[in-house]
Amino acid sequence: MRDIVITPHLADWPQIFQPQVQLLCWQRPLPAGVAGYLDSLAASGSLRLGYRGVLSAGEAPVLAAWPAGAGRQALQDDIALLADMYATLLGCAQVGWRVEVLDGSMCPRFHVDRTGIRLVCTWRGPGTEWLAAAAADRRFLGRGSGGLPDETSGLMRTAKVGRSVAGDVVLLKGSQWQGNGDGGAIHRSPAVGGQPPRVMLVLDAMY
Repeated sequence: MRDIVITPHLADWPQIFQPQVQLLCWQRPLPAGVAGYLDSLAASGSLRLGYRGVLSAGEAPVLAAWPAGAGRQALQDDIALLADMYATLLGCAQVGWRVEVLDGSMCPRFHVDRTGIRLVCTWRGPGTEWLAAAAADRRFLGRGSGGLPDETSGLMRTAKVGRSVAGDVVLLKGSQWQGNGDGGAIHRSPAVGGQPPRVMLVLDAMY
């Protein structure tokens, strides 16, 4: 089985549990109203706050400090939906969530997270980038790069980089997932480009 799964089908989420699979990208459209709402906040300079919290089963987040509008409710609903689906997938009692509002690249170098399985969804701006196992030499991750850029350190065996787009949900298997100490999805944050900020949701399981 390939190590990267890209699918439009929600039913394929459990493939992330296959030992070889390190990353699963569920392709889906943005919920209605989200893009327009975030674009309007960006244009007015109001998109400056990040949020974080913990959700239990069936609980919805509150984004009360964000300007009111139909798009805000759509964001709250999307967090609640994805947190519920993620908790069901992993069988965890609670989900830690955070919304990041980024003017630059948060993690610009390719790396592997020291986590179990993390969910990332970009609502605005470019999405998460990744390398397939065959496209990378893990010896050059982190300190192994010698401080050189990813493109010249020896890490990237090819120039082929996978990318998600706004709305896609990416499941990233980390090095702390059971039996995955030598693996983990090799990924990085994208360059934000000429229309910042990038807005993304991150979910982590809490047991």
